[in-house]
Amino acid sequence: MKFPKTRAALVASTALLVASGAAPSVAAPVPGHGRSSVALDWYDTTADTIATAGSSLPPVTNSRTWAISWTAAARALQHVPSGVDRRDYQDAALAAAVHRALVELVPTRAPELDAALQQTLDRTPDGPAETLGAAAGERQAMEVLHDREGDGLDAASVNAPFTVPPAAPGVWQPTPPAFAPAIQNGSRFARPFLLKSAGQFRLPAPPAPTSERYRTDLKEVRDFGELNSTVRTARQTDTANFWFDSSPALWTKPIRVALAATSHQPLRKQAELVALTHATLVDTQIATSDSKYTYPLWRPVTAIRTGVGEIAADPSWTPLRPTPAHPDYPSGHNTYAGAAETVLTALAGPRTAPFTLTSGTAPGVVRTYTAWHQLTLENMDARVWLGIHTRLADEAGVALGTDVARYGLRHARSLFQEH
Repeated sequence: MKFPKTRAALVASTALLVASGAAPSVAAPVPGHGRSSVALDWYDTTADTIATAGSSLPPVTNSRTWAISWTAAARALQHVPSGVDRRDYQDAALAAAVHRALVELVPTRAPELDAALQQTLDRTPDGPAETLGAAAGERQAMEVLHDREGDGLDAASVNAPFTVPPAAPGVWQPTPPAFAPAIQNGSRFARPFLLKSAGQFRLPAPPAPTSERYRTDLKEVRDFGELNSTVRTARQTDTANFWFDSSPALWTKPIRVALAATSHQPLRKQAELVALTHATLVDTQIATSDSKYTYPLWRPVTAIRTGVGEIAADPSWTPLRPTPAHPDYPSGHNTYAGAAETVLTALAGPRTAPFTLTSGTAPGVVRTYTAWHQLTLENMDARVWLGIHTRLADEAGVALGTDVARYGLRHARSLFQEH
């Protein structure tokens, strides 16, 4: 079957079925069926689309694309009309939902997305199930897109200007070498998917720079996170460089591993896993921005070069990797890790078969994992060993991400209700 390329065409073809009085019937079984997992196929298509076209966008904007596409898919799978083949209907619905959302959000990839949809529909027997499913997917995609219009997660809104406060102990200032303006300040003004507000789980204020906790953590960064540290081991350096890559890029495969592990579950549940994970990650990034800019805590490089109490100023101190342009508290990588670990543990269990990961910031390094918590622990250590976060910021990040994810899990049904 050649797929209808517009929502109008899909709706028209569905209306024709109804108007003709041709009651849908169960399709004849296809011997062996021999079809691949449509969930994994479209997961990979989504990942490829974002990796190719989204590299210049803020992470939260790309997470939004994931969340919209897969929320539409999950909603399209909520109900299957009686009398049609369930698998044929759901395969077409999921593919059409993700396809339409991605085409609208990433139009430059339309030819590749059209080809991917055609491949799915070519493997799906022609008939009412395919037609009705594709129409449902298109409809849900357009409805979710409409619902999320103006949510403040476009790149310009996310990177709204931030007025740097006057320099003072503990107050964030642009960091070397670029001394770039703060980024992702605007995320805190965006509309979450599930949270009631950006500040719903706002962290308590961080310890004062003069506190024992802060000075202890800063010493750790000074010693282990310096560019030419003599105490950081080769393994620790590898870990730091590995996790310097973006969180969305590094967590794409673990989420896919969790998806594959749930292949025995109904397709609707698989779509919900992807949708809920990414909707929660959007909310986590919004909540992260709220705490970061409520407490614009200076980065370790600023603190170490300035000096704090008995920690003498070291104007030439340089971290292993350049410091990202936003405040220290909390660590965004670790809010992401806390949220992802919590959702995947709830929906796929805490452990998995061994899987490998690679990183764009550690060429040639391959790591193997069997539990989501291993990724979180490495994230916490890595940000210290990179010299770009204090451990208190890392721990606070995991706590914030966990809180947001637990809330998302409790209120997941609202995400999948048709509006």
